[in-house]
Amino acid sequence: MAQVQTIRGPIDASALGRTLIHEHVILMDMEYTFNYRPDFFEDGTITMAAARLNELKSAGYDTIIDLTVLGLGRHIQSMAKVAALTDLNIIVSTGAYSFNDVPAPFGFYGPGLLLDAPEPMVEHFVRDITKGIAGTSIKAGELKCAIDMPGMTPGVERIMRAVAKAHLQTGVPITVHTAPQIETGLLVQELLTEEGVNLEDVVIGHCGDTSDIDYLMKLADKGSLLGMDRFGIEFGITMAQRVQTIAEMVKRGYAGQLALSHDCCAWSDFFPAVEHYHATMPNHHYLHIHNDVIPALLEAGVGQADLDKMFIDNPRRHFEAVAKRFAK
Repeated sequence: MAQVQTIRGPIDASALGRTLIHEHVILMDMEYTFNYRPDFFEDGTITMAAARLNELKSAGYDTIIDLTVLGLGRHIQSMAKVAALTDLNIIVSTGAYSFNDVPAPFGFYGPGLLLDAPEPMVEHFVRDITKGIAGTSIKAGELKCAIDMPGMTPGVERIMRAVAKAHLQTGVPITVHTAPQIETGLLVQELLTEEGVNLEDVVIGHCGDTSDIDYLMKLADKGSLLGMDRFGIEFGITMAQRVQTIAEMVKRGYAGQLALSHDCCAWSDFFPAVEHYHATMPNHHYLHIHNDVIPALLEAGVGQADLDKMFIDNPRRHFEAVAKRFAK
């Protein structure tokens, strides 16, 4: 049986249940928050986040993959406090999030740089997976990197190759933030294939930001899981368009390669206060899919069996298939 690391320890992949594959609990610029957002350290931050996750659990969801990595303010000590107050499974991640350069600590440190050394990011990511994060026993169960509108910059490429190498050492699967507007998912698949990654072990994130069915089929035909994972973000594409795209992909036989999520959080310093975030993006919350999207998908002709594939079977296979391959 495949074991998946959660914030409370390993569980069998069969226990993941209904899963949202791309979420966050806390998002922040850590330096800014530590200096200018004292409200983050108030007890209410933890209880509020746990309450939101408990609402999700009560709605019938069992697991989230939290994709908060270096560059997005991962604070594992706070995450552990939240996890202690909820029965929801939380899979935490390692990796780095950048659209351009590597994180500053690696600017002069690495292959061919001022301090020439093997890629230090690989060691960091592998340690998070095999030993624990930030001196804790909490182990990462997912790897994460990003590519966006600037494309495959040298920094983005370096991070992505480090993620690929950490994956090959550990067997932990990968999620990549992408920009479907310029089809960066294809660049991801090309680079990861060069590194020897099986594309079935990769979630191409944010595929729901496009209605280009031909592009989505190209990605799916190479084996990757497609993240239809930004429900509630409506300034680029509407919920109706996202739903119709999924319905069309299901109609064409791709239900086995889609997974849904919101890419939302409970607390963020991206707005002056939490209430500004929720007022500005009122549908960007953990229950939007349950309350609004699933009824719309059913109305669009997506059956319950296909929904079960997208929420239960496909996330489970994301972990089971890679575990089976790496067990050989």
